[in-house]
Amino acid sequence: MKQSADVINNIVSVLQESLPTDKDFIALHEPSFQGNEWNYVKDCLDTGWVSSVGKYVDRFEEMLQEYTGVKRAVAVVNGTAALHICLKLVGVERNDEVLLPALTFIATANAISYCEAVPHFVDSCYETLGLDPIKLGDYLQDIAEVKDGACYNKQTGRRIKAVLPMHTFGHPVDLDTLVEVCDRFNLELIEDAAESLGSFYKGRHTGNWGRVSALSFNGNKITTTGGGGAILTNDDSLGQLAKHLTTTAKVPHKWEFVHDHIGYNYRMPNLNAALGCAQLEMLHQFVQEKRALASVYQKAFSPIDEVSFFIEPKFATSNYWLNVIRVSTEWSFLRDEILQTTNDLGLMTRPVWRLLCDLPIYTSAPKMELTVARDLEKTIINIPSSSYLGAAYAKA
Repeated sequence: MKQSADVINNIVSVLQESLPTDKDFIALHEPSFQGNEWNYVKDCLDTGWVSSVGKYVDRFEEMLQEYTGVKRAVAVVNGTAALHICLKLVGVERNDEVLLPALTFIATANAISYCEAVPHFVDSCYETLGLDPIKLGDYLQDIAEVKDGACYNKQTGRRIKAVLPMHTFGHPVDLDTLVEVCDRFNLELIEDAAESLGSFYKGRHTGNWGRVSALSFNGNKITTTGGGGAILTNDDSLGQLAKHLTTTAKVPHKWEFVHDHIGYNYRMPNLNAALGCAQLEMLHQFVQEKRALASVYQKAFSPIDEVSFFIEPKFATSNYWLNVIRVSTEWSFLRDEILQTTNDLGLMTRPVWRLLCDLPIYTSAPKMELTVARDLEKTIINIPSSSYLGAAYAKA
């Protein structure tokens, strides 16, 4: 019978053989600056346009619109701010419930709390690692009712206003099925596409199914603005309102200070947008390199029965933002030892997030049975995924 040490050694061997040997430490995901970053940022410094006004913000938004195919993109300070405004744009109010996966980054739930709404946690599926729309539909059939054009939780009496799926590690959820569930129960769909820039569902970029969607450009994302995010929408009026709310809701005037909503100082500085423009110019290359790395990992891990490399859903072309291996349930007790061993060797790995419903701040929130999410929590390990790691493979 295979011993624990054998399983761990096999995983380490695959990583060491797949990754560069000339580095003492390989990060989980680090930014790559190979293009015009220095030139564009220097232009901001030379001209003095470093803050909330400047040509790069408009250019960055236009580039996002062209790449993703949405009608309107609004650049903001981070992905959490983007999510917050998305929720407000679709009318999420105090005491509303918003459905989201229990297995997601904390920002997804926090943005709901900013609206004084209630996170309602649902299960994930093995095919996408994201929200399971089939289970969600069955669950809502039991606990929800639609009356007067709105969906209500029969158990709490609260309105269920929206569904907020997250495309986990860049892999799109089953959007067609989720749209059908939203239509059936009169729910707004907001895509948390923070991790999925460069990912396509049935040939169309993520962010086009939700009435509004959110992107992130944190330092560890596939493209970065240092810190930043964006709101995407195909609704021109919502796009205009998003821009207005995120720029302190100031009514345009040469000198008067008139604000007609409670606005937010969420606008992205020109300096960050300049960095983002250069990064978007490289996005196609980054995706190619990351997909090439994923292909190498897939082949290299295939002989190891105790772990499996996660492959994009059949309906998707994913950016493979963070690569995933799953330890089999039988060997899941080794997860922490695998993490310890790889990190001690300078190979940065990490577990998936703790289920949000188990955090003290959200233990009282409503939730469905979370069988798959709990299994994924115990078995997922993220492995090094920086785009440069796949550069040589992409050229081969």
